Amino acid sequence: MTSSKRVRPTEEVVEELRAALAGVGVLLPSLRVDPVTGASDEPFALVALGRCNVGTAQRLTAVLRGLAGGGAS
Repeated sequence: MTSSKRVRPTEEVVEELRAALAGVGVLLPSLRVDPVTGASDEPFALVALGRCNVGTAQRLTAVLRGLAGGGAS
């Protein structure tokens, strides 16, 4: 199976995710490329979303619910 989409480097994807989250007011301070899989020969490294405080978890939940429900609470 071939894909017309180019596979971007994991670091680029992480930075895009960081920017998208910041755009909706969510900061995940531990967001990064997983160092073990990033240094391995695996074709796709894992993205470590990391830890966050309760306020950030609530904000992320609200954003996701808004997307899933069209903004309804």
